[in-house]
Amino acid sequence: MTEALHIACPHCQTINRLPVSHLEDKPTCGRCRKPLFEGRPLAFRTVDFDRFAARSDIPLVVDFWAPWCGPCRMMTPAFDQAAALLEPGFRLGKVNTEEEPAIAARFGIRSIPTLAIFRHGREVARQTGALGVQDIVRWVQGHV
Repeated sequence: MTEALHIACPHCQTINRLPVSHLEDKPTCGRCRKPLFEGRPLAFRTVDFDRFAARSDIPLVVDFWAPWCGPCRMMTPAFDQAAALLEPGFRLGKVNTEEEPAIAARFGIRSIPTLAIFRHGREVARQTGALGVQDIVRWVQGHV
């Protein structure tokens, strides 16, 4: 029997069951038929954060940021590039702490930018401060 992963669709939030052997095959959602991975970070809201953090088997890397934060804006292109390099083994997403303060408060985010890695809803690593693309990739791969 082939091991399968549960992966949340970034478009319709349906949880898809995907054999591990098909992860690299540009999988699409069984419901909406759109790509499960697009090589770019998702913008998370409070209503959909847990679906990706807790219900998906793919580790989630979250950038907690705010639009007024200079280091956050400087890191955005690097985080975008890291998404293209790390998917489909990891899902990358962003939480605007100004628009979604409940998520930031829930995880005790006190400084931005802060990167956090979640696996099955549990935080497994955290890094504060702006990083370049290669530093993000190394940090993520070193903690999962």
